[in-house]
Amino acid sequence: KNMSNELFRGIGLSEEKAVETLKNAMLSKALEQIIVDARKHTSSIDWSIGKLLYAVASRVRTPERLAFLAKYIATKQIASSLQADAAVDYLKDHPVDSIDEADFESACGVGIAISSEEIEKKVSTLIEAHKSDLLAQRYRFGPALLTMARKSDLKWADGKAVKTEVDKQIEAILGPKTKEDVSKPGKAKSVKVASVEVKPEEGKQSGMVGEAANFHKPGENYKTDRYVVTPKTMEMLQHHLNVTGGRVLTRFPPEPNGILHIGHAKAINFNFKYAATHNGLCNLRYDDTNPENEEERFFRGILDTVKWLGHNPWRITHSSDYFDELYELAVELIRRGLAYVCHQQHKEIQGHNPPPSPWRNRPIDESLTLFEDMRKGKIDEGEATLRMKMIMEDGKVDPVAYRIKFVPHARTKDKWCIYPTYDYTHCLCDSLENITHSLCTKEFQARRSSYYWLCNALDLYCPVQWEYGRLNFLYTVVSKRKIGQLIREGIVDDWDDPRLFTLAALKRRGVPREAVHRFTAKVGVTMSQTVLDPAMLNSCIRDELNATAQRAMAVFDPLKLTLVNFPAEKAIQVEVANVPPDASEGVDCGKHAIPFNRVVYIDKSDFREEADKHFRRLAPGQPVGLKHSGHAVSLKEIVKDPLSGDPVELKVECDLLSSLASKPKAFIHWVSDPIVCEVRLYDRLFLHKNPAEAPGGVLNDCNKNSLTVIEKAFVDQSVQNAKVGDRFQFERVGYFSPDYDSTEEKLVFNRIVSLKEDANK
Repeated sequence: KNMSNELFRGIGLSEEKAVETLKNAMLSKALEQIIVDARKHTSSIDWSIGKLLYAVASRVRTPERLAFLAKYIATKQIASSLQADAAVDYLKDHPVDSIDEADFESACGVGIAISSEEIEKKVSTLIEAHKSDLLAQRYRFGPALLTMARKSDLKWADGKAVKTEVDKQIEAILGPKTKEDVSKPGKAKSVKVASVEVKPEEGKQSGMVGEAANFHKPGENYKTDRYVVTPKTMEMLQHHLNVTGGRVLTRFPPEPNGILHIGHAKAINFNFKYAATHNGLCNLRYDDTNPENEEERFFRGILDTVKWLGHNPWRITHSSDYFDELYELAVELIRRGLAYVCHQQHKEIQGHNPPPSPWRNRPIDESLTLFEDMRKGKIDEGEATLRMKMIMEDGKVDPVAYRIKFVPHARTKDKWCIYPTYDYTHCLCDSLENITHSLCTKEFQARRSSYYWLCNALDLYCPVQWEYGRLNFLYTVVSKRKIGQLIREGIVDDWDDPRLFTLAALKRRGVPREAVHRFTAKVGVTMSQTVLDPAMLNSCIRDELNATAQRAMAVFDPLKLTLVNFPAEKAIQVEVANVPPDASEGVDCGKHAIPFNRVVYIDKSDFREEADKHFRRLAPGQPVGLKHSGHAVSLKEIVKDPLSGDPVELKVECDLLSSLASKPKAFIHWVSDPIVCEVRLYDRLFLHKNPAEAPGGVLNDCNKNSLTVIEKAFVDQSVQNAKVGDRFQFERVGYFSPDYDSTEEKLVFNRIVSLKEDANK
């Protein structure tokens, strides 16, 4: 490693970059080779050469191709990043062909020299063609002109020279920049995002941006950076196309050992949406290779969640469907001398620098016999593994392919006592299912080299693995182990406890799937890890519910009001819009009626015994309006509890709003002839942003006030037929939905989210 470090520093890499590169075994190997090859053609490698060698080594893995490119870079026939990119793209377009050097050089701009006079002439022609746009947009049109220039006949010209000429000719036409030219453009008005309705069957181009917009087409796997091409690659790709008809095939492969969380929503939507966008199909494949942790309820819960999000898998498969094929492929791997049975203990081979296995070079027949003994249960658990002879991207040597587990499987029962690992199973199942795009989170990037190696080692069709950034949340845990611990300790009830951020918990809390789609669309699919505050999800939930949730009124801390001059013998029916037109964007969502009677209840916080200039609700000498009723009330008498002295009833007079000289300063919510319900108010489960790093760990970081239960909340009669999945805005309070614990005798409401984010959070 010290020699490699010196080698990397010698081409201009910083110490930090060199150390970082050494952590990636595959990149280090490619970079070492291309540097050695480059030194055959030059005695000195400066950073102008070094940075191009590094860029190429990051994208190309084939030794012959690296040597070919090293010559052109070392002799400065390829001298820019643009040329280097063109060179790599050319080689990807000709994965197995012998290289026509003349054609290659033409595609990469080798030998093309563009004089300053030519640059001046071509820039002048370009500006003349777009002069009206330039005069209209002035200097803000400059970047567009520069982009067009670089994509024209000036593609191989010196970039700095082109920019200088564009700037000079623009100034000659427009003159020096004015204040308006240098001022920042005003912000565009924000546009309200429409509700997201997932329709996988539509399959039109929508929302594929960033890296995802550049994914390879089916059958063109070889055009992907770092994809490994073998003599059989093109044959395998053609067979793959014959089977799939050139259709995009993706898969969502969860482990059935827990419930999916909010981060999985991003993965689910990405896999299903990418397939749908390209008229493709997406499988749900359970990665059921760890039998001791898998339960039937997790299988059901995963499928229910995928369907709740609006997706219908093309096929539902299991890794265990392929156990027979996987075993035979492992035997073939041993026969090819690429796997061996090892007796090192699990602790010995953990980490990235374990001692070499003394059994790595044991005879093939011996490994075949021992592997058969493993299958037949003749060797104790932990006494043998099957290991693959390869180095992973992160430097891990000879990952395990099979281990012994004397545990019955949920589907295969007692048929097997050896089970394949993720590193072995993942790519082979993708290959067997003809997956075109294996989309996974960034932590699996280190496994990409083993993914390609294993498929190619067995001469199988090799899909492309694409990685994207994982979505993490502050103030929560999504680890299955930690959630299981919270459940065992009685801190939460189960995987669907509404304080968690599992998708089952969000569903139970009442979060609409459209809000989850809105959220994942807002986050987008990036290649970097994302850590977000729950406030962003809450904002998406509010946006969705504001436009769709039926309005109702609820009082959690009731104070009785008797309207002494109520104008009727019985209740007056008051009509209320289900959703106000300004919230529903003009869509008529209908109305509902609620009773307005002689006795109503308001929240205690809406009354004060002494008037205050900052308090605008009910107080002596200060009337208040009752929402939707068309009336205002003014205080006449306070009835107090003789023991505590607290107000227990207010006697008030009511007046039509139309009869008042001036409108009340405020309008409050109220209920009359209410339904008594239970309401559960949820808050953050944890106190620190990262509970795992909090003093004392996760269990000591729990918020003791994360759940407040109001046993007797008064809610208006419009909710009496509410069912699980319905959602309401309790006006001036928050958004609520019936819980699974609701009965015919008593409704139980969960608070989905407050009306506004708490500024103190």
